[in-house]
Amino acid sequence: MNCEVIDLGLIDYERAWKLQDAYAREIAEGKRPPTLLLLEHPHVYTFGRKGHAENLLWGEEQLKQKGIDVHWVDRGGDVTYHGPGQLVGYPLIPLLSPSPDFGRGGRGEGEGKIPDADYVGYVRKLEKVLIAALANLGIVSGQRPGKTGVWIQADVHSRCLRCKPEDKQKPAKIAAIGVKVDARGISRHGFALNVNPDMDYWDGIIACGLQDEPVTALADLLDPVPSMERVKEEVVRAFGEVFEFQK
Repeated sequence: MNCEVIDLGLIDYERAWKLQDAYAREIAEGKRPPTLLLLEHPHVYTFGRKGHAENLLWGEEQLKQKGIDVHWVDRGGDVTYHGPGQLVGYPLIPLLSPSPDFGRGGRGEGEGKIPDADYVGYVRKLEKVLIAALANLGIVSGQRPGKTGVWIQADVHSRCLRCKPEDKQKPAKIAAIGVKVDARGISRHGFALNVNPDMDYWDGIIACGLQDEPVTALADLLDPVPSMERVKEEVVRAFGEVFEFQK
């Protein structure tokens, strides 16, 4: 099956959120193929369905000074940051295999159906996409039991020149994941991979509600830092392989 990849560049969070709704509706009606949106956002903090307001550490005045919007949204998870230099991916894909009536808006029980309960399996696949892409960029990463996202081990994180000495001894999160699957089985939201963002913005939140868990970026670990275009190429390649899509 084909997957359309759309590069939206730098786009306001709310505008991208509305685009997800419009595209997901078209996919469910069979008017659009599965779609992967790639983009960057202006500075924004977003809270998921399990968000806790106390995990926002900066007050209104500081948010205004830093130019940060705040949105409460319908994905899973707690608070995260998006900003320039971070690659955000929103896969809009039907988590049911197409049946004969898929193009007419149906939700048939086609062969190869991902079970409704396999929400976690979909998230694990997104993690595998990013792990494979990072490997091709020269970074060994992996999953952590009981935690969502993509992590690097302490021995890799020890390369970080920006990090506090005590943080270098811990695993660090390099990509966050928060998703939603709508009533018609179409995935929304997705992943955020830290390429070369301003890491100071993480000081304003307890990211994903995880206290004392370091966050890192490719720019902390690689010199030279791969371009955003190169990172996009690797993510698209890995996405196609893991989900068995073609561009």
